[in-house]
Amino acid sequence: MDKGFLPARSRSKLLKKPSPISMQELQGSLSSYFDDVPDPRVNRTKRHLLKDILVIAILSTIAGGDGWEDMENYGISKQQWLQKFLDLPNGIPSDDTFRRVFEKVDPKVLEQKLTEWVKQLIGPVVQQVIPIDGKSIRGSYDRKTGENNLHLVTAWASENRLVLGQVKVENHSNEITAIPALLELIDVTGAIITMDAMGTQTEIVRLIRQKKADYVVTLKKNHPTLYKQVKTWFETARAKQFWGIEVSEDSRTEKAHHRIETRKVGAVPVGVLGGLYKQEDWTDIQTIVIVERFRYLWNKTTHEVQFYLSSLPVDAQLNGRVIRQHWSIENQEHWVLDVTFNEDRSRIRSLNSPRNLAVIRRMSLNAVNQETTLKRSLRQKRKRAAMNDEYMMLLLKSFCQG
Repeated sequence: MDKGFLPARSRSKLLKKPSPISMQELQGSLSSYFDDVPDPRVNRTKRHLLKDILVIAILSTIAGGDGWEDMENYGISKQQWLQKFLDLPNGIPSDDTFRRVFEKVDPKVLEQKLTEWVKQLIGPVVQQVIPIDGKSIRGSYDRKTGENNLHLVTAWASENRLVLGQVKVENHSNEITAIPALLELIDVTGAIITMDAMGTQTEIVRLIRQKKADYVVTLKKNHPTLYKQVKTWFETARAKQFWGIEVSEDSRTEKAHHRIETRKVGAVPVGVLGGLYKQEDWTDIQTIVIVERFRYLWNKTTHEVQFYLSSLPVDAQLNGRVIRQHWSIENQEHWVLDVTFNEDRSRIRSLNSPRNLAVIRRMSLNAVNQETTLKRSLRQKRKRAAMNDEYMMLLLKSFCQG
């Protein structure tokens, strides 16, 4: 046997034999998701079904497409296969048709479809860490019209690696107004919500507890009095080596990227501070978490201290794990969308199309992440889906599991 080829047994580890999905099952599932999406076109201009347009857009994006021409080219290349589960009454839509439809479709409807699909896909998110964070699509800025970058706030199920939902940050506003709208859109019962300092607001914390979830949120200088109180207490307690103070501790050291990082996590009950500034406004707060990070590089050592407010018990290991998982939204969603799905490079910016395509990308990311039999990178999975219709069917199976 040539050395360049893997034995059959080794190849089987890369791609297990998936359970089949019928065309009838796929057709019914796609219809149930997309048939009730309101069509913004007037009847006399409807040569193509809205469902067909949406499905081809998703398939093209999964397969590596970035825009309208890619959608048309994918449809033309796969027309014979697509006809097995799509109607295509007048063939494949043109790139202009894709553009006009996505400019007009109500993005809130597609965002709701994304949320409903994921909810049926994974069920309850009890005890799962759900980071909430904002992301700008840089290429959506339009100098001619003065339109700002599209900025979205998304919720990420860290364990399942799925986008739970997205909400647009309105012009002349910020994430503080968008986060409550996102929390109302998704079911977070039993979950642990994490946010950076922008989301550390008393009303947002109150809403999280009303939604029967816990929170771990970053405390920074945007709450100057509370931040100064916690920082002063910590510096005093550290100088006394926390003598006589009830504290839960955990420490971890990791080596990666030519550096050594040690994280020391301390968790203390809010009572040891003698009461927080306006503590009654922070609903059900139990714990102050202190994270010290020491980074040892070849030419320097850095040290930083970060504080967090938590409704979780006084457990350094638990709170530290939750804080660490918050960064999954940056590494596994934001970074992947920019590097693998080329989101920041997209120059599509007219009307509703940037926001609608953002939903399509997140649906595509979810579908690729749900498929686990092929032990390859997301980029390689997308290439396999573009080349192999059977594998694309396997990715689409997630739409039939709700």
